[in-house]
Amino acid sequence: MRSLHIEGDSVLHRLPAGVKLATLAVISLVLFKIDIPGLLAVAALAGLVGHALLRISTAEIWHRMRPFALIVVVVALFTAVFSGTTEGLTAFFRLAALALFASLVTATTTTGDFIDVITKAAMPLERLGVLRAQDVGLSIGLVIRFVPEILSRYEIIRDAHYARGLKPRPLSIIVPLIITTLRSADEIAVAIDARGIRSQK
Repeated sequence: MRSLHIEGDSVLHRLPAGVKLATLAVISLVLFKIDIPGLLAVAALAGLVGHALLRISTAEIWHRMRPFALIVVVVALFTAVFSGTTEGLTAFFRLAALALFASLVTATTTTGDFIDVITKAAMPLERLGVLRAQDVGLSIGLVIRFVPEILSRYEIIRDAHYARGLKPRPLSIIVPLIITTLRSADEIAVAIDARGIRSQK
């Protein structure tokens, strides 16, 4: 599977995953408290600078942001139409900044570290008998790993259409994408059960 994590030895890479996730949560709260487009644009620029400091190429930044680009644009346009241009710009830069900062966290944090942090955070709920912390951590880790994998499959299916001289259509892409994703999910579930991970106490 393709990973969102990028190997490196930067300050962000060395920070504990818990600190990065907590900082991201604080940044998210601050971004949603700011209603000035200019300040939010500066925040988005800071996210881009962070990627540059990690020496992440423009192409890689776009590849990481592409899944969120449509959502950001649609929400911004919807807000602009119903609430005005200023609010639209505010929504655009806020979501763009949030996506860029989240990308910095995923770029500098391994899936294993994510799982460890989520598992520890869920331990109080496990003590109450609400859920199993390990299952929650594993689920979050699989979601993080599947995001780039699904994008990769989408590109393969799209390129296969072009190779056959066919125009990609939503239905002709979504159906095989869902089928292959579900098949992989079943294979992973079987592998997890075979290792007895979900049966551990």
